[in-house]
Amino acid sequence: MKLHKLLPFILFISFFISCKKTNDTSGGGTNATPAQTLPNVAYGADAQQKMDVYLPAGRTVAATKVMVMIHGGSWTTGDKIDLTAFVDTMKKRLPGYAIFNINYRLSAGTTNVFPTQENDVKTALQFIFSKSSEYLISDKYVLIGASAGAHLAMLQGYKYTMPVKPKAIVSFFGPGDLTDMYNNPVGGLTILSTVLAQAIGATPTSNPMLYTNSSPITFIAAGAPPTILLHGSTDPLVNPSQSVAVKNKLTAAGVINQYILYPGKGHGDWDNATYGNAFSNVQVFLETNVQ
Repeated sequence: MKLHKLLPFILFISFFISCKKTNDTSGGGTNATPAQTLPNVAYGADAQQKMDVYLPAGRTVAATKVMVMIHGGSWTTGDKIDLTAFVDTMKKRLPGYAIFNINYRLSAGTTNVFPTQENDVKTALQFIFSKSSEYLISDKYVLIGASAGAHLAMLQGYKYTMPVKPKAIVSFFGPGDLTDMYNNPVGGLTILSTVLAQAIGATPTSNPMLYTNSSPITFIAAGAPPTILLHGSTDPLVNPSQSVAVKNKLTAAGVINQYILYPGKGHGDWDNATYGNAFSNVQVFLETNVQ
């Protein structure tokens, strides 16, 4: 057959292959899906139940990992905007991840006390998981939180395996044992115990089961997600012993973990060098343990 007769056939095959590669979501071939940012996506009816969604280019349901970020603020204040620097940093360090930066209902007086925040994190993950095919994301999740957000990340990751069991957890100075946190506040400052009781809506004496069921350390067992814990030695709000207790129970259960203590550093008010080191360690930990 002469070349001029083959040309239309060759062009048709080339077009077919090109289209197939462009629309491929299996993790193979070339995927031209562009990056996308979706601000303030609602995952519930309440105004606080929103998330910012950052989807990377070339994502696929087979390979694109998911990072869920949870802000701190003593469960009573804070906003997803507080983790903007975290989002920017992780987008640069791990550009293949889809990032979901979530808000949750804040405890206020007798409104939205525990376990409202726990339930919101679970609902947010269910929403994200339900969007897997639409967002082109896999079931490989990482939970990362700061302070109260780290508590919620650990609680979700250790307590639940549905809708998905996280591959790893990152805790920036998060509480792991709320009963101990109430009974042994940093520096003996009872105001810290009062703030905790107000957020929860009870004390360990009035509702010990709520404290037990709201403490991540309660649910650590063999098979728990690998966890990296980062803490400042002079943290005035969350005693480093909280991270040490989580580390010790993870180790006893045979769970991969890493604990990094930053001498002289407080509660999140770290300098750029400290955060740089922390995120370098987080990056290596995730690259090693999330496959």
